[in-house]
Amino acid sequence: MDNSKIGQHISGQFNKELEDVRNKVLTMGGLVEQQIEQAVTAFSTGDMEMAELVIKQDNQVDALEMAIDQECMQILALRQPAAFDLRLLITIIKVVNDLERVGDMAERIAEMAIQLSSTDSKRDQYYELEHMAELVQGMLHGALDVFARMNVEDVTSITGLDENVDREYGSIIRQLITKMMEDPRNITRMLDVLWIARSLERIGDHACNICEHLIYMVKGEDVRHLTQEELERKMKGS
Repeated sequence: MDNSKIGQHISGQFNKELEDVRNKVLTMGGLVEQQIEQAVTAFSTGDMEMAELVIKQDNQVDALEMAIDQECMQILALRQPAAFDLRLLITIIKVVNDLERVGDMAERIAEMAIQLSSTDSKRDQYYELEHMAELVQGMLHGALDVFARMNVEDVTSITGLDENVDREYGSIIRQLITKMMEDPRNITRMLDVLWIARSLERIGDHACNICEHLIYMVKGEDVRHLTQEELERKMKGS
């Protein structure tokens, strides 16, 4: 499927409204991706100015969410869309909610980076956390690419990565618990690191949510709560 789904209406203004709101979602997605990258970099390098920037950008993300929601509601009220157009607007409302939550997670990572800056100088020990960050960034980027192309053929390769994220999250938790048991003075610092790992794990979950919303948009099928195996079978048509 491609963008030909949009732009088949008698009203050129309706076409423009749909394309405009879709572009706003991609703009919001790009901003959120930037937030994650900067938050992780701030944690890895101790760059507090970058962390503060991530926190300030959250207002832009929130404003975009409200503007997109309002635009969708106006289109729903005035145009009374059906079929694909209706699913597109419902999906956009759900996707921007997930993107706003991802922005919140990036803000949380930035806050923890600031909190750790005065107590943690051994940042090279968190390579697994940085690898986990790369995984969830790839998942989110893939989900946004699916939205841009309106093609869900590769969606299971994105959702399938969530198992890797969960495994790395579990491994990181075990390491942090070990450090806390070895030296109780580590507890506060390790809990801050745990919040970062938890935020990254949630970003992966939101990327999966976005993929599920997009399957609904394209195919009209609700695939929430399916296992990865069930989702793969459904996408193959079995």
